[in-house]
Amino acid sequence: MLGKLFGRGAEGPAAHPHALPPRKQKHGTYALRALGDARVLALVEAADAGDWAAVKAALAPFDLGHEQEVLGQLTDVDGLEEWIVRAAEEDKDDKELRATALLISGARHVAWGWEARTSARAVDVGREQWQTFYERLRIAEEHLLEAAELRPGWVTPWRHLLTSGRGMSVDDSVQEARLAAGLRRDPLNLDLHLEWVSHLQPRWGGEPGQALEFAQKAFAAAPDGHRLGCVIAMARIEEWVESDDGECLQQPRIRAELREAAERSILHHAYERRLGWQGDYNIFAMALSLAGSSTASNVFRELDGVITEWPWTFMSDPEKAYARFRKAF
Repeated sequence: MLGKLFGRGAEGPAAHPHALPPRKQKHGTYALRALGDARVLALVEAADAGDWAAVKAALAPFDLGHEQEVLGQLTDVDGLEEWIVRAAEEDKDDKELRATALLISGARHVAWGWEARTSARAVDVGREQWQTFYERLRIAEEHLLEAAELRPGWVTPWRHLLTSGRGMSVDDSVQEARLAAGLRRDPLNLDLHLEWVSHLQPRWGGEPGQALEFAQKAFAAAPDGHRLGCVIAMARIEEWVESDDGECLQQPRIRAELREAAERSILHHAYERRLGWQGDYNIFAMALSLAGSSTASNVFRELDGVITEWPWTFMSDPEKAYARFRKAF
């Protein structure tokens, strides 16, 4: 199984040298822990223990300024926000380490802010929740902007600034400038594109169809085998979220579009199974399933039961929904 999860095709290695054993299955699925990588797990455990020296040592194989998947593993570590800024102060004479601590803090404060807001509709969020939300996002913005200034080549600060900016309802011109700043550093960055798909949703002030048009234009410019195809799948999932019609994606043209996007991205022989590739596959698994496309079977077969939190959180019972779709195809 580990060969399937971490291999790069028939000619690739039998198993990833840092692979973690899978967790116990539930409903025929299991959640991927620390991206399925022992090095990432060591990083998360060091952060959970509040051990900055151990965190710095565990960061050696990674580049958080460009690796959103690894950075994302730190954003859910409870209590991280309480000591990470002090760590930045300790390393104030080391520009890279200070920038790293500020980046981690900023990304954590964005996630922590949303924890206070919750996923409830805006009208159902209380005044105190809003206040806490904004306070945490203001800190996030301060830290992320400083990290971006210290390390001008980094792209991940701009990705999280798009999220905090959306939460704080900053002016569209500011958001567009942030997107442009990120894309100058990495024109085909999937995470930036996914954030902008969210930004363009009607619930955030966008117009129907804007996100899909953006996604289609972006993927058209990507080479075969690029993971940017996920932006098409995510745009369609967001369309389903916004719609009152649970079967809105079950149209032949949409099935064809999603199948073609999958075949030109994650199912293409040039696609690279990098750390966290299961997240790309899960986006397509959900989109293809909602569209009723038989191509979903190919995606589920490669995942072999692995479920990632995103985007299944849109479902009321993610694991059951995943298992149901997997069985159906």
